[in-house]
Amino acid sequence: MARVYFHVDLNAFFASAEVLLNPSLAGKPMAVAGHTRRSVVSTASYEARKYGVSSGMSIQEAIRLCPDLIIQEGHYHYYEELSSQFIAIVSLYSARVEQASIDECYVDMTETIRRYERPLDLAWELQQRIRRETGLQCSIGIGPNLFLAKMASDMKKPMGITVLRIRDVPSIMWPLPIKDMRGIGKKTLPYMEELNIHTIGDLANYPDLNRLKPVFGKNTEEILERARGIDHSEMLMEYEARSMGISETLLEDVTDYDEIKGVFRSLARTLSQRLKTANRAGTKVSIRICYYDLHNADRSRSLREPVFRSDDLFVQAMQLFDENWEEGDAVRLLGITVSDFVEDSFVLHQLSLFDEQQERRAETGEVIADLNHSLGAKAFVRASALMEKRK
Repeated sequence: MARVYFHVDLNAFFASAEVLLNPSLAGKPMAVAGHTRRSVVSTASYEARKYGVSSGMSIQEAIRLCPDLIIQEGHYHYYEELSSQFIAIVSLYSARVEQASIDECYVDMTETIRRYERPLDLAWELQQRIRRETGLQCSIGIGPNLFLAKMASDMKKPMGITVLRIRDVPSIMWPLPIKDMRGIGKKTLPYMEELNIHTIGDLANYPDLNRLKPVFGKNTEEILERARGIDHSEMLMEYEARSMGISETLLEDVTDYDEIKGVFRSLARTLSQRLKTANRAGTKVSIRICYYDLHNADRSRSLREPVFRSDDLFVQAMQLFDENWEEGDAVRLLGITVSDFVEDSFVLHQLSLFDEQQERRAETGEVIADLNHSLGAKAFVRASALMEKRK
């Protein structure tokens, strides 16, 4: 039996959460954003979207389009609580759940769906349960692979349920504008126009692979396969993961470098604690940058020594970020991942080298910021020794 994947996407999540906190906002054009001149729209209600207000738009432009727009400061901790409830409900239907971000997840429903006489009943039941228990609306895409499930969930919002099978790709997906294809960002669009590629079907059937390679590089064949409805990527659950990562969707799109550094510092500390708890250390560090237009930049680096301490992770992440950030572009999500794990005993052995007081000093010492890209356990030993001399 072919796999059956659901992609469950909460509709206008931040805006919907604000309505739950303040029901008087229901039915009104509203955007979640900061109040500064540099702020951009994080999420707009569907009422605001009718005026053309969209994510990533400056507040000034949003108000020009919709003079009655209500600007609502976000409540991020509340969003996290709702997100946890959402994932808990989905997990009741399948143990194989991959949370893609704060407001979306993939679910392998291959076994669960066998219990339903009509397969769409499962999607309807899940959708209604999420709404009943959290107050949130969601769209569900169903497909034989992760890519088609994701594409399907975007086709009907809010509260849509869409099935997209490979045989449906030519009639349903190919006519869509190329900008609607997952993986095609705003910086790729001009190249698509130059190549006369206007729809997903144009890309799927493009005759000259050599002209696409300068645009997509080593990902050319993978992008083409997805345009044809083929996706070989697999879900990765925490308990079977060969990597461990953490990400944060920001309260508003951020361009300030110091604020970005603060987010990476916080992510590094949390991820370090999770790695220690799991007795994990890895020799590969990756970051994810998701820009305001939802296109992603994933970058990684292999190291000579395993890392798991927060300052190791922070320095590596910032170096990758500095090398790859499209300066000035607003950032919506940041993430750090560690992979290529070594033996579990490594972390236990390294932790025994430091008592808790020394480790706290190492994590807060400014000397760490000067360490080079090959940071590892030895670097921390040297750092601790240097700080002891400074006392």
